[in-house]
Amino acid sequence: MDLITPGLGLIVWQLVIFGLLFFLLSKFAWKPIMASLQEREQSIEDALSLAAKTRQEMAELKAGNEKLIAEARAERDRVLKEAKEASEAMITQAKAEAQKAGAEEIEKARAAFNQEKVAAVASLRKEAASLSLEIAEKVLRNQLADRAAQEALVTSLLADAKLN
Repeated sequence: MDLITPGLGLIVWQLVIFGLLFFLLSKFAWKPIMASLQEREQSIEDALSLAAKTRQEMAELKAGNEKLIAEARAERDRVLKEAKEASEAMITQAKAEAQKAGAEEIEKARAAFNQEKVAAVASLRKEAASLSLEIAEKVLRNQLADRAAQEALVTSLLADAKLN
């Protein structure tokens, strides 16, 4: 049993050495260890707060980027809509001008056709009158070849002239 239970002197010396070790550690080692632990704890807290701040800034930047993207899309849609409206207006105006120009050309063609028609009718009348005069001249020459026929025609014309 002597081996299991230590002696009183051994216990006292162990307590003295433990107290001396505790005193030396508390005097020289605990303060630097505690200071380094506090410094480490402070650096971890600073890193966590910096990470939270960075996360917040990233969220704000992301929201700002999304807002800018939405504004850019809205601007793009507005510009596309204006361009489409402008192109439709230009197309409508071009169609109206083309229809107007086409109607004017048709009217000019009709007027030219009518003028050519009138000129052709006048030319035909002139030709017909000329042919009629030539035919009448030839018929009269054949019929009035003798003197008696000429006198009968003149008397007939004078009788008609007196009646009118």
